[in-house]
Amino acid sequence: MTRFGRGFWLSLLLSALSFVAAHGQQAPAGLPFVNGAFTDDMVLQRGMAVPIWGWTKPGEKVTVSIQEKSVEAVADKEGRWMAKLGPLAEGGPFTVAIQGSQSMVFTNVLVGDVWLCSGQSNMQFGMGGVSNAQAEIAAATLPRIRFLTVPNVISALPEPTIRDARWQVCSPATVGGCSAVGFFFGKNLHQELNVPVGLICSSWGGTVAEAWTSGEALQTMPDFTNEFAALSRMADEQRSGGAGYAKAIAEWYRQNDAGSADAGGWEATDADDTEWKSMALPNAWQKAVLPDAGTAEPTALGKEFGGNEGGSEDAQLATFHGIVWFRKTIQLPESWAGKDLALHLGPIDDWDATWFNGALVGATEDRITPRDYKIAGKLVKAGRNVVAVRVLDLGGMGGFCGQAQQMKLEIAGVPEENPLILAGTWKCRMGKSLDKMPPRPQPAGAGHPNMVTVLYNAMIAPLVPYGIKGAIWYQDESNSGRALQYRTLLPTMIKDWRSRFGAGDFPFFIVQLANWLAVKPMPSESGWAEIREAQYLATQVAPKVGLAVAVDIGDAADIHPRNKQEVGRRLALSALAIAYDKKVEYSGPTLASAVVKENKILLKFDHAEGGLVAHGDRVEGFAVAGDDRQFVWADAAIDGSTVAVSSAQVAKPVYVRYAWADNPICNLYNMSGLPTVPFRTDGK
Repeated sequence: MTRFGRGFWLSLLLSALSFVAAHGQQAPAGLPFVNGAFTDDMVLQRGMAVPIWGWTKPGEKVTVSIQEKSVEAVADKEGRWMAKLGPLAEGGPFTVAIQGSQSMVFTNVLVGDVWLCSGQSNMQFGMGGVSNAQAEIAAATLPRIRFLTVPNVISALPEPTIRDARWQVCSPATVGGCSAVGFFFGKNLHQELNVPVGLICSSWGGTVAEAWTSGEALQTMPDFTNEFAALSRMADEQRSGGAGYAKAIAEWYRQNDAGSADAGGWEATDADDTEWKSMALPNAWQKAVLPDAGTAEPTALGKEFGGNEGGSEDAQLATFHGIVWFRKTIQLPESWAGKDLALHLGPIDDWDATWFNGALVGATEDRITPRDYKIAGKLVKAGRNVVAVRVLDLGGMGGFCGQAQQMKLEIAGVPEENPLILAGTWKCRMGKSLDKMPPRPQPAGAGHPNMVTVLYNAMIAPLVPYGIKGAIWYQDESNSGRALQYRTLLPTMIKDWRSRFGAGDFPFFIVQLANWLAVKPMPSESGWAEIREAQYLATQVAPKVGLAVAVDIGDAADIHPRNKQEVGRRLALSALAIAYDKKVEYSGPTLASAVVKENKILLKFDHAEGGLVAHGDRVEGFAVAGDDRQFVWADAAIDGSTVAVSSAQVAKPVYVRYAWADNPICNLYNMSGLPTVPFRTDGK
């Protein structure tokens, strides 16, 4: 389980998983009066009856009011209530008032269009990494754009609510927490339509589409039958609250961690760290050469940690894997005392547990997720406070592997105020080397984010049925190699989401995979191209599905290209045409027909009004083959919306391909400047 340690996280959510048990006359334990997707600064969907829901005592009446409209709901026997407001007219800011066993008021609420932004790392990619990032962030004062980022968690069972998330008003201080593709998509729509835009960012790097699809939908695909056995074991562990694993892993740390509470107590505020080494963070300790605490003499951390005996200090440093503790003493002003704080440490490789003034505030078991932990105000004192972090490195690099600007402490809910920067010198001390520990316990059905349906359960299901306009999707890299399966899987997921949200066939827009890896000198097979084909085919089998082609704006050396601005713009063009019925060209040329005539193949294209154009001296990207399917590069000549392709090496051409490679050299566009959709006529 991710985001928090399995036992820690599961125990917190145990009560929230009880969907089917009645609770007498008490509100369901652990479930909020209002779903966590609703907060101050949110955007509600215009033009529809907007669902707002939560949990209270069975049979209790709840009244929800906005725009001088009030709706009454009654909690069912399981305590769940749902009110549907509207249809609502665009505008705001408004106040949403909810009255029942509790009273809640949400302020600064806008009504506009809400888009779900999902996928893997290229959707999760933040604003700090885009082209011209500093200027883009500085110009992001756009108060009518709001975003909600769903935490990265997994679950074997559908979760009822999201937790530890809130809507943010877009500004230079907050936009770093928004998906960059989502931001540029929303910015383009906001500028074109002049309506509020809400972006629900629910994405996770390196994940597969089947993890984002519900179990019921996946059961229609025999491909995934075997994977449901592991999911069932994980569900059993989750229903038990992870008690068995929690006990076993706690005992494993007790026996193997010299800094644990019943041994060294290194998390305690008064622990003696005067003899600990110093390290500048963020850093991986395998790369660090450190000054001793209190001296200016460099000492290799590997020697301090007792690395490979007899090796050089650098070799010792590079080979230590196991437990390392870090501590930092900080001074807080009187004005911070008693206030809830937000602690940010960036990603930590591999696992961490983090304490503030001796109290555990969070734990995460992966090396990718940025550590963002809430500190309760009761722990916060004026003056001296201590942050302690235990890191378990399982191989490769170990330590704090993010950026300096990610390491900070701030008052919760007001990130615009000056944060306390935590990057810099920390104290550090070794626990035990991994090779001297017994194997770690594994939970029954231990999960990971690429198990079937676990991301749908934890990161989509809690949002259902929030009112949305549509969705954008940038994923597919992790499903490469399974393109034939993806032809069924992607439409299945789209249909699944549409049925869950209850908003009909809402618009769904896909980013086609960007060009990547080395350019190949000769035509060849390409799993990347096959996935692009599967993505395009999804637009042909389901209504209101559009495609943003990115085959010309990638990076051969980086699977995460920085030009997210153009990706967002092309997605917005699809939305303007398909979702808003605007008369704009939204697609690059698509193959309409291919006719063999003598030694040429004549290609006719749709989305080519005004003709086609090559961005360069000659048309590139076409290959032809005869019956033998041995493709060679082809010459191409443009005539309006038609292209004639041929090769002196193929007397009787039969098949043609365009941009069929991981990283194709291709340059055919329409007059709107949009690239041609890659294709082949020899497809299976």
